[in-house]
Amino acid sequence: MDSQLLIICLLTAAINLIGTLAYAARIAGVRTRRIAMSFALFNILVLVSRTSNSFLGPFLAKRIEVRISEGGGEALLFDFHLVLASASLAVLIGILLVPTGQRLFASAIGYFQQHRSTTRMLLRTATPAGLHTLRKAITPPSPSIFKELVKERGVGWGVLLANCLAQALITVGVVASLYAGYLNPEFRVTASQLSAVVNGFATILLFALIDPQLSVMTDDVVEGRVSEALFRRTIVWISLSRLAGTLLAQLLFLPSAQAIAWVANYV
Repeated sequence: MDSQLLIICLLTAAINLIGTLAYAARIAGVRTRRIAMSFALFNILVLVSRTSNSFLGPFLAKRIEVRISEGGGEALLFDFHLVLASASLAVLIGILLVPTGQRLFASAIGYFQQHRSTTRMLLRTATPAGLHTLRKAITPPSPSIFKELVKERGVGWGVLLANCLAQALITVGVVASLYAGYLNPEFRVTASQLSAVVNGFATILLFALIDPQLSVMTDDVVEGRVSEALFRRTIVWISLSRLAGTLLAQLLFLPSAQAIAWVANYV
């Protein structure tokens, strides 16, 4: 693996790790009963994750240009599958770090509630006190969490499948569109711009079907109609469906790229 591909994989991993840890903010909100603040943290992390996803475009485009100019474009397929694999690995790590993340977010919510400064809260992470909080928050996931997955999920299979599909499309959108430009160089720019259509559809799917379910369930937990244990199981299931989505992206990558390359001819 060369340095350019390593940077792309690390950036992809960071984007997906942040997106997965965002779910921990919702658990922290339920535990602290600071729902509005936890949603603000969740939205910040999701915004950072999805905005950072756009930075992948220039790196991936440059790799395609270099491969084409130097020869060896056939290796791009393996390169891009490796990028998608880094996304899956990051989501898996993020799931394992959710217990640590929820404790960190609970501390962040409490600190912000006292000082009311986002900048001050972020700067605190580099202080000895912030590092001490980080060390205290590190907690491995309890094996009982995964054993309890056989109990009630809190959301239906339809929601989980929709989340899986949406995450697969978001994961594969930019990568497939750029590879489509390699498959159809005559309309390379058109193909690359079609990633906005794929990601836009996936984002609508997330905000229309998945986020409302979690929001209503959060209210139910606060009002005592749903237990915190069930809510945590739901978050685990949502996280696992995200992991399944990144794995599905591996299968969708080449067909998606070929479909985008074909559509580019007729836009």
